[in-house]
Amino acid sequence: MNHTHIIDHPLIKHSLSILRGKDTGTEGFRRHADIISHILIMEVTKCIQVYEKTVLTPLSSTQGFSIQDSLVFVSVLRSGIAILIPALDLFPSTPVGFIGLERDEKTAIAHEYYIKFPSKLRNKHILILDPMLATGGSLVATVSALKNKGAKDISAVCMLAAPEGIDFLHNKHPQVNVYTTAVDSHLNDSKCIVPGLGDFGDRYFGT
Repeated sequence: MNHTHIIDHPLIKHSLSILRGKDTGTEGFRRHADIISHILIMEVTKCIQVYEKTVLTPLSSTQGFSIQDSLVFVSVLRSGIAILIPALDLFPSTPVGFIGLERDEKTAIAHEYYIKFPSKLRNKHILILDPMLATGGSLVATVSALKNKGAKDISAVCMLAAPEGIDFLHNKHPQVNVYTTAVDSHLNDSKCIVPGLGDFGDRYFGT
C-alpha cells in the first residue's frame, strides 16, 4: 500500500473505538470524530513549510516562525465537513473547496452534483477531507476534478479506509498520499467498510 500512512496515536485508538461502537450516540460520535480530526490534521501538516520572522516579546526580540500560506482544504460533501471544522480551527485562513458526490446504491459509482474550488491550486498542497475511503470512487473523482483545475500536490485525509478503495485510488492516481487511522478488512456486498463504523454521515449528523 504505497503512499498510505497510518496515523497512530493513543487518543485516536480510544476515540476510534468509541466511533465504531454501535451504541454511541450523535453527541459522542461528533465529539470523538472531532478529536480524531484534530490529530489527523496536525499529523498530516507536520512537514508544512514555515518561514522565519522576528518576534518582539515583552522583554526582547527573538526568532519566531510563521506558517506559509500553502494549504487548501477540499471537503467531500457531506461527511467531509466533520474533518473540515477541526481543520479550520487549526488553519482558519485556509481556502476551502467543496465537491458533492452521490454514490449510486446499485453501481457504487459516484456522480458529481456540486463543485466549487478556489481559483489558485497549482502551487498549493491540497488536502481532500473525506472520513471514509470505501470503494475509492469519490476520491478518484475528486482528484481528477482537482487535476483538471491545475492541482498537482494532493493528499487524502480519511478516518477509515478499505484496501479495495486504496488500491483503486492508487491505480488511478498513484502519487496521491492517503492519511488514515486504520485500514480495515474489506468491503462487503453493499460496498460498506468492514468492520467499519456504519454510515459516517448518518451517525455524525443524526439523520
